[in-house]
Amino acid sequence: MRRRAASIAAVTGLCLSSVAALNSAGAAQSSSHDPSGATPATAKGSRASLSPLPTPHAVRPFQSPAVAGEGEWRPGGRLVDGRSALYTTTVRLPGSSNVDAGIAWMDTKLLQAKLYSGSLSPGGLFWKYTAPISSSASRTLVAAFSGGFLLKDANGGYLSEGHLVAPLRVGGASLVIYRNGLATVGQWGRDVGMTSQVVAVRQNLTLLVDNGRPVAGLKPNDTSVWGVALNGVVNTPRSGLGVTANGALVYVSGPMNIVDLAEILVRAGAVRAMTLDMNPFWPVFATFSPSAINGLASPANGRDLLATMYQPPGRFYEAAYNRDFITMSAK
Repeated sequence: MRRRAASIAAVTGLCLSSVAALNSAGAAQSSSHDPSGATPATAKGSRASLSPLPTPHAVRPFQSPAVAGEGEWRPGGRLVDGRSALYTTTVRLPGSSNVDAGIAWMDTKLLQAKLYSGSLSPGGLFWKYTAPISSSASRTLVAAFSGGFLLKDANGGYLSEGHLVAPLRVGGASLVIYRNGLATVGQWGRDVGMTSQVVAVRQNLTLLVDNGRPVAGLKPNDTSVWGVALNGVVNTPRSGLGVTANGALVYVSGPMNIVDLAEILVRAGAVRAMTLDMNPFWPVFATFSPSAINGLASPANGRDLLATMYQPPGRFYEAAYNRDFITMSAK
């Protein structure tokens, strides 16, 4: 069982009220667009005032001819207000006819995101939202996926629950979560920045996809610039998260090089995207489908996006899991 030490908060955390003044740490407040569209009076919103995003078009396979079902979306996870809020599919890698990448599409009008933090990543024992996922949170849980690199390797900052564990870096690729649960991906200081509605920011390197295209300079044999590949294996399991033009989130994972990851994110509709974790032990994306409408998500009804993922869905329910991850839950 984790020991919680209140004194640690004074060393590694800053209260959210002080974060608003951190322009020197990359907060870039008023100049950046706030995709949440929320104001203090309307931040929480309600499901009744929202309509789901259009069901995404099938993902065009890289290989021809396509195999049965390739690129076609299948509903995943529990229904939200009687609708599918998450879809998954697989496509074969651009350069391989027998290796699959998994893709998940998430409706941000029906799902809300939350950043869970760990004692190792980002560090600290003062987190309210940390593994294991609680029973109350399990009642609305649809999916969960692993976060980014350890902060020493991420070249970016981390903010959650009022604790600024590492300064937010201008230019950093950022997953930003707002008070109303909306999540997006962008470049800090340009697409996104600190506002009163921001409750969590997870940065990891720089954008991998920008303006709907892979960024310049990617090399398929890279094993260090975009994360150190274990044992120098180029086609190591990698994961990435992007946002589409209409605000949906798309997640991609599989054993691939960095160019493949960028190209698949674009093919899945991402206009901006960032890398998440990599190497065999860490990337995991799980959906949860309890039999009852308000049933509890659990390891027993969880399913990994790819059968080849090392970590099982139950990882998020283990108290020993000490890394950050993101949950997507019904609004």
